[in-house]
Amino acid sequence: MLVRDAMTARAETVGPGETLQVAAAKMRDLNVGALPVVDGSRLVGMITDRDITVRACAAGKDPTRAAVREAMTPQVVWCFEDQDTVEAAAIMEEKAIRRLMVVDHEERLTGVITVDDLAAAARQQALAGEVIDSAVAPRPPAG
Repeated sequence: MLVRDAMTARAETVGPGETLQVAAAKMRDLNVGALPVVDGSRLVGMITDRDITVRACAAGKDPTRAAVREAMTPQVVWCFEDQDTVEAAAIMEEKAIRRLMVVDHEERLTGVITVDDLAAAARQQALAGEVIDSAVAPRPPAG
């Protein structure tokens, strides 16, 4: 299965120039702990609730004035939307992360794939395999 078939498309994002308060409010409203940071349509970083707390607030930055770029992580782990989900899972395992940004070949953000998305895709594939197996299994003679 390809990543594009299992990912969550159209992930909510925040811009690097938006304030940390705006980012935190989006996280609260969406009930998430991280947001991709995009400049236009290009993925340029990630901001987490921990980034806001540890890198900004603990350092004395005013969240109503400090920009997302001041606390975000610019190194983003990502995969291509046309990669296999097995490859995405291997990247997540290697990097010990629970979510992976998904980009097209111009590095524009197209979605996010999570551990939960991969588990759901695996269950769907297993179920499809069971259906196919039962459909082609020899049937006892009617009798």
